[in-house]
Amino acid sequence: MHVIWFTLLPLLALILDLALGDPKGLPHPVTGIGRVAGVLESWGRNLLPNSLFFWGLVSTLALALGAAALAQVLSALPWIGWLAALYLAWSGLALRGLLSEGRKVAQLLEQGRLAEAREALAGLVTRDTSALDADGLRRALAESISENLNDGFVAPFFWLCLLGPGGLWFSKAVSTLDSMWGYRTPEYERLGKAAARLDDLLAWIPARLTALALILAGAVMDLDWKGAKAHVAADAGRTESPNAGWPMAAAAWLLGARVGGPAVYFGAAKDKPWLGPEGGFWDEDKLEMLIQLCMLAALVAALLEFLVLRPAGAMLF
Repeated sequence: MHVIWFTLLPLLALILDLALGDPKGLPHPVTGIGRVAGVLESWGRNLLPNSLFFWGLVSTLALALGAAALAQVLSALPWIGWLAALYLAWSGLALRGLLSEGRKVAQLLEQGRLAEAREALAGLVTRDTSALDADGLRRALAESISENLNDGFVAPFFWLCLLGPGGLWFSKAVSTLDSMWGYRTPEYERLGKAAARLDDLLAWIPARLTALALILAGAVMDLDWKGAKAHVAADAGRTESPNAGWPMAAAAWLLGARVGGPAVYFGAAKDKPWLGPEGGFWDEDKLEMLIQLCMLAALVAALLEFLVLRPAGAMLF
């Protein structure tokens, strides 16, 4: 791939994502990865039911490396490689989609349409939303938006800047498998453990960068960035995930509203640690401000990643 094109690719993909959102009416790589993962899971459960950790490890590496190799091959094709690279980069980012879906749920809550809000939120989170009241829905929405700012945008943009479409789709394949298999339940704990740990590794730096970008954006928006800076590391360290707590805690402290607390996953109650200032609650204004904060933080993170990682990536290709 030409060095100039490789250099500009992340910016062009970001522009397309902001302008158009997810590609509509076109084959999406995540759909293909999900289908292959379903086949691999079926094979593993039928052929190696007592070796699901090994099967999950092999499947994760094979699918991620295969996705990366295919992305690199398509991007290097004569004449149309540039178009394939642009599509692969664009389809790997989900900033506009995340914030649009978040705003949709927030608007349903503002209109008092709780049943529709529960249904819409269920498409964004793994927790059970059926019994959540308005406060619980707002808190779960804020938690999902802030956490997925890293998973849906900052982390894939990080790997796109450093390693191009192949790096992006290696990380997206792992993230997809983690979202499908990475649950601590009897059904999935062994199968998804390798994907979950590899996803933790790939998202480790981006998660902390997301928190930093949120704090910088919060300073620009005159939010409580000093409080966030003082508390984010301690709060993040109390969560099960080594990464998810960083953006969630940053957003909670910046906007003065808590996330976490009791939740239901797969029929089992779970007490998650509270993140953010005690007594802080989400309302319509704070949710809208969160969406604006995440947009600005995404642009800050993208600028930092582009300036720092792109020169290193360009030397590799």
